[in-house]
Amino acid sequence: MEKRIIFHIDVNNAFLSWTAVHKLKSGEKLDIRNIPSVIGGDEKTRHGIVLAKSPVAKKFGIKTAETLYSARKKCPNLKVFPSEFDWYYEQSNNMYNYLCTYTPIIERFSIDECFLDLTGTSLLYKNYEELAYKIKDDIKKQFGFTVNVGIGNNKLCAKMASDFEKPDKVHTLYKKEIQDKMWPLPIEDLFMVGKKTSQILRSLNINTIGDLAKTEENILKKHFKNQARVLIESANGLDESNVATRSPKNESISISETLPFDCSDYEKLKEILFRQTEELTRALREQKQYAKTVAVTYKNANFSSYSHQEKLNHPQNSTSEIYIKVLEILKSSWKEDSIRNIGVRLSDLTKNRISQLSIFASEKTYIEQDDSIQKTIDDINKKYGSTSIIPASIKIIGKSNKHKKTKEKEKESN
Repeated sequence: MEKRIIFHIDVNNAFLSWTAVHKLKSGEKLDIRNIPSVIGGDEKTRHGIVLAKSPVAKKFGIKTAETLYSARKKCPNLKVFPSEFDWYYEQSNNMYNYLCTYTPIIERFSIDECFLDLTGTSLLYKNYEELAYKIKDDIKKQFGFTVNVGIGNNKLCAKMASDFEKPDKVHTLYKKEIQDKMWPLPIEDLFMVGKKTSQILRSLNINTIGDLAKTEENILKKHFKNQARVLIESANGLDESNVATRSPKNESISISETLPFDCSDYEKLKEILFRQTEELTRALREQKQYAKTVAVTYKNANFSSYSHQEKLNHPQNSTSEIYIKVLEILKSSWKEDSIRNIGVRLSDLTKNRISQLSIFASEKTYIEQDDSIQKTIDDINKKYGSTSIIPASIKIIGKSNKHKKTKEKEKESN
């Protein structure tokens, strides 16, 4: 049986690079990647945080997820630029569509990362490292930003490989290379090992990935329970997960995003979930499908996963209707912990919406009008930007939820 060949494509410093590309394409001469700069929120409130930093800013000790107030103290002449998520998704889509030309087995792991399964393509691609360099160089030439490409025999190793020396590099981490390339790395470098996990491991004198790989499972169980085995398997480069493709024939459709920082900001999570809902519902409409069930999935800073799903009253593919349900689920199921990965899943897909609702002609007419209006919105957003038109109901529900949550906290404090 042919060994699996998995590529992981990771955009270098995505948010800042994409903003830099946007400014250069708009006629600006200065490349913000070459100055002390960050992408962040509202600096005036002192609550804005660093989402991405330039290599120059990194030299000042500025870190992702620290406050802009703190970053400014480290570098007084720091330039702060707002996020441009419509543009980021456009660039992400450009890269995704390009990568689809190499294999149909592709997974969008986050806005700036994709996995490609190239297993069984050795007759088509004679040298996988040469192919990786071609992909890397083509993206740089066509789109103006750089990526790292990691190659491995599973998703974990490909992901780890892409995190080796940056930027604009190709790295391999095959099974035979794990002991030499991965085991000497500090424990913090193992995928999904966060700050709290690494602190516990170091307290057990587990300081490198190799140390963890050789640790007895029983030693870890009292600290990590069922996750102990996962940690040890990961340290040994073991991972059987498949590259999850999205197909029109799937009974479910989903998207998740690994965040550049652990997020416990309710408003930021709402913003991320809206973008995901908008993308998924647009895909449903293109496939002429409707979803009966909506779920929100979470993975927190301790890499514990949980999710919650609810049924819709009627099958839907409307962005506003499904997003309202997504917000209801977020409000009822989020544990207010720090989230590392969040996603939306739409399931129980059907081609038939009308039969599930009513046999009355008036209701059918309403549905057809609703679908027609949504198609018009899609056409406008496709031409002028994904959020050129946002249904008022989305803005209303967002504001009412925020107000309600604030009132609840005020009540608790009293």
